[in-house]
Amino acid sequence: MSEIILVTGAAGQLGQRVIHHLIETYKVAPGNIVAATRSPEKLSELEKKGVVTRKADFDDAAGLEKAFAGVDRLLIISTDALDTPGKRLAQHKGAVAAAVKAGVKHIAYTSMPAPEDSLVTFAPDHLGSENAIKASGIAHTIIRDAWYHDNYLHGMPHNLQGGKWYSATGDGKVSTISRDDCALAIAAALASGTSESATYTLTGAQSLNNRQIAAIVSEVAGKPLEVIDVNDEQLGQGMRGAGLPGFVADMLVSADANTRAGKFDIVTEDFTKLTGKQPQPLKDFFVEHKAALTA
Repeated sequence: MSEIILVTGAAGQLGQRVIHHLIETYKVAPGNIVAATRSPEKLSELEKKGVVTRKADFDDAAGLEKAFAGVDRLLIISTDALDTPGKRLAQHKGAVAAAVKAGVKHIAYTSMPAPEDSLVTFAPDHLGSENAIKASGIAHTIIRDAWYHDNYLHGMPHNLQGGKWYSATGDGKVSTISRDDCALAIAAALASGTSESATYTLTGAQSLNNRQIAAIVSEVAGKPLEVIDVNDEQLGQGMRGAGLPGFVADMLVSADANTRAGKFDIVTEDFTKLTGKQPQPLKDFFVEHKAALTA
């Protein structure tokens, strides 16, 4: 009998794409996939395809153990509980404990590049979660996703309208990758049947600084875009002034600081190792999403 694979956060953007690739790319039978989320009613389309759906609330430890029952391979997609310090790590630790009690044989987890040496505000959540998984004694696959290409679609349309991109990254470089490519690689790892423990860092094929990224955006959008260097305090004030919640502004400032310190300048071939393919270049991503970029 084939392994039963459970994906948490199945209603989220990453979870949806992982399940898509499990079924469409790696031909995993829908009946061997369990899609879990706080609100299973959002998964009706997956149910129609034959995917099993279950409720999984990361604040309900007993419910998680029930959700994980009979599961061979569990993907814990890191939760979005970033507004309360420590909450996300507690949720993840609860999920790992539930996986142990439920007899899960393999845990996969979505982390971030080099969390042990990171200035990003949520890095301790990821490092603590990785350590909890390793301490569980269960075989595991840690998948450290680099910054998504997709993240640029949030602020870049506004930047293009004004022709200015305020940045505290200095000359620091970052290697980004699309969310869909991460989902493809995660699905490959889940479908592999491996019993080995491993850590993969998913990045693009090259690192770029913000001026290089701005030149790509400008070329694709057909509009000028100038990078304006600011310090962390100025960037944070600007974001708060634009209405972003404090914890979001702090997170984005810390990401710029991490880039400036060279800690996001990581390029690996792990994506190709898992999928046999090359990651989508940033320019190709922007061309594909030009309508969103120029909205």
